Amino acid sequence: MILLVTPSERAFECAAALKEATGEEVVVAESLPRAATLLRAECYLAVVLDQYLLEAEPHEAETTLEHLGTAIPVQVNLAISGMERLVREVRAAVQRRRREEGQARQAAIARLHSELSGTVTALLLFSELALETPGLPPAAIEKLQSVRELVKKLRKQLESAAPTGEAEPAAGV
Repeated sequence: MILLVTPSERAFECAAALKEATGEEVVVAESLPRAATLLRAECYLAVVLDQYLLEAEPHEAETTLEHLGTAIPVQVNLAISGMERLVREVRAAVQRRRREEGQARQAAIARLHSELSGTVTALLLFSELALETPGLPPAAIEKLQSVRELVKKLRKQLESAAPTGEAEPAAGV
C-alpha cells in the first residue's frame, strides 16, 4: 500500500496512476497530520510526500517522517512534476525497496541456516560420544539412538532447504 500526501487537486489522478503503475493500493492524505495518523494505523510500502507540504509545514513534516516506519519516503514536487515522472520515481523506489527486502530475507535465511547447521552437527557429535560411554543402561542407549536419528533427519531437512549457493552439508560423524 502506498500513501500519497498532498493537498493537490490532482491527488486522485496521481493515486490512480500510481495504482496502475505499481499494482499497489494508494491512500490519499490531504495533510501531514492526517498522514501521521494513517502511518500510525497502517504499514505502507512507500509514502509519496508533496514537497510543498514539507517546506510549508516543517514541524508537521518532521512528525510525519518520524512515523514512516519501514515505508520508503519519496519526495516529489507535484506542482511541477508530470505524471510520468511521479510514476517513474515511485516505481523505482518500490522496486528498490522490494530488492532490498529480498536481499535482507536471503541474508537472514543464510545466517539462520548456518547457525542451525552448526547446532545440528554439535548435537550429532554429542549423541555419538554419549553412545560410546561404557556401562550405559539399554534404555539410555535406545533414547540416545533415537535422538541421533532425529538429528540426522533434521540435518537432511536443513541440507535440502539450504539457501541457493550455500548448501554446505553438516560434517558427518
